[in-house]
Amino acid sequence: MGQLHELFLKIGPARFRLASTWHRPLEELESLYRDYPALPDQYVDFTVRLEPEKPWRRYIRPSVHISGDYWLPDAAPLPLAQGLLAAEMGMNLQMALGWRRHLLLHASSVEKDGKALLMTGLSGSGKSTLSAMLGEQGWRFMGDEFALLCPITGNIYPFPRLISLKNQAIAAMEDIAPADRFGPMMKATPKGDIRHLIPPIKALHAMEEPAKPALLLFPRFGYEPAVREMGKSEVFVRLTQASTNYVALGQASFEALTGFVDTVPTRAIDFDSGKQVIETIDTLWNEHL
Repeated sequence: MGQLHELFLKIGPARFRLASTWHRPLEELESLYRDYPALPDQYVDFTVRLEPEKPWRRYIRPSVHISGDYWLPDAAPLPLAQGLLAAEMGMNLQMALGWRRHLLLHASSVEKDGKALLMTGLSGSGKSTLSAMLGEQGWRFMGDEFALLCPITGNIYPFPRLISLKNQAIAAMEDIAPADRFGPMMKATPKGDIRHLIPPIKALHAMEEPAKPALLLFPRFGYEPAVREMGKSEVFVRLTQASTNYVALGQASFEALTGFVDTVPTRAIDFDSGKQVIETIDTLWNEHL
């Protein structure tokens, strides 16, 4: 299929090589990752490949098939107009299936005064939007896809990829974040409308700096405001379900997660507006410091 175009990226501790049949996805990525640190060499943890599933799909109704070191055989290709989304999904897939240095939690995280607030829940719960909002209000954004829990120290390490905003969250963040930090609007994707947001520059400058976990929240958007306590057994089970490599890390992941659950206060919060939930988060944060 010819020579592939390449781009090398570093996000937190992870290094990626992206190889694409088309220029466009990598040009969009390069623009949005322009302020991220450059790799000093071309040694990488993972390769992501963006290629047509059939040779003619490079030109006729071009569609992007995601592959790489790890790939899903049944994954449907995306139209070329959503090539940026395909690249981001490819990087997330490599992390989810191949990362072994940390226990991966499907969670967003932000930091203040060296301590981390984590938020996890089902898709649509609001965790990405909340971390993006907090990142614009004095917190350091650490990530909206994965929180990296170190099995040795118990610290959370950043993975500040582009923030993936979906549907109503796009307009909410357009009201508070500068226009030059937004990527192109992608409509009618498999996840709905999506627009990526570049994290604040301080998040990129501090992407090597871990934080001690201090509070875990299970947010749920679209419900009457409420705060509920959670039992440790429920928290443990839900976090194992939220981890993509819990089984692969074996005893190390069990010990890391039990230590986390024993020491980190946890609350479930329901909310129906951004302003209301930010006030609730501030109150909970101050109560548990």
